[in-house]
Amino acid sequence: MREFRDRVAVVTGAGSGIGRGLAERFAAEGMKVVLADVEQSALDQADAEMRERGATVLPVRTDVSKPEQMEQLAQQTLEAFGAVHIVCNNAGVGGPGGPLWERTLADWQWVLGVNLWGVIHGIRVFLPIMLKQEDEGHIVNTASMAGLLSIPMLSIYNVTKHAVVTLSETLYLELQGTGSKIGVSVLCPGFVDTNIATSDRNRPAEMRNEGGEPELTPQQQMTRQMMEGMLKAGMKPAAVADKVFEAVCDGKFYVLSHPDMKDGIRRRMERIIDETNPTSPGVV
Repeated sequence: MREFRDRVAVVTGAGSGIGRGLAERFAAEGMKVVLADVEQSALDQADAEMRERGATVLPVRTDVSKPEQMEQLAQQTLEAFGAVHIVCNNAGVGGPGGPLWERTLADWQWVLGVNLWGVIHGIRVFLPIMLKQEDEGHIVNTASMAGLLSIPMLSIYNVTKHAVVTLSETLYLELQGTGSKIGVSVLCPGFVDTNIATSDRNRPAEMRNEGGEPELTPQQQMTRQMMEGMLKAGMKPAAVADKVFEAVCDGKFYVLSHPDMKDGIRRRMERIIDETNPTSPGVV
């Protein structure tokens, strides 16, 4: 994809983090940007600050796990701008850590609803519109290095991000098979300076565990603090957005923001091929 000025990008999770970086990057290219986020205060701030810099934006509060809200997002996009050319299915939550067997049904429903179903809804709702336009376009699905590596104590998150990778690969191959002008990229970032470690702030009441969350063990507290520190010291969202924009321009599928993590992916693939037992990737 090479033409961006006056075209339309939809970014979920656009209120902060990588989503905010993507929205600002596309706006810098002269695109009209639809900002979707479940956190109203972050959405309002992104809207105000981007408008102040001259961007054309449309803020739409959206819970990506709700199909009807994603359909409304598409409707409002078309009513405001008449088309859509880039869709970034980026909204995501970290979810609770700890052993897999301690995770509740509510934990699974919340994280899968946002991280996986949010991407599914984005594709299901927006891709038919993009195909009917018979114009070039691009879909970016945000996965994670946790979609290529199995990190202990992040079971639900790992499952969702692995699913997003294979969903994106399948979509890419299917679109390629039809000769479509729609490109696909999957973003697999490592540690980025975002608020994902505190995503519980946006967990809906109906998805919370009865009786509240159990207290973290000392080991879990130490792991969480370490994770928060690594995120804070991580790559800036604007740098990730630059890599995504380059991928959209070049029609590149895999976007791995942290090349230093490729050795862990390679070791995992070799163990699969050799049929040897998995080992911890040592990321955290």
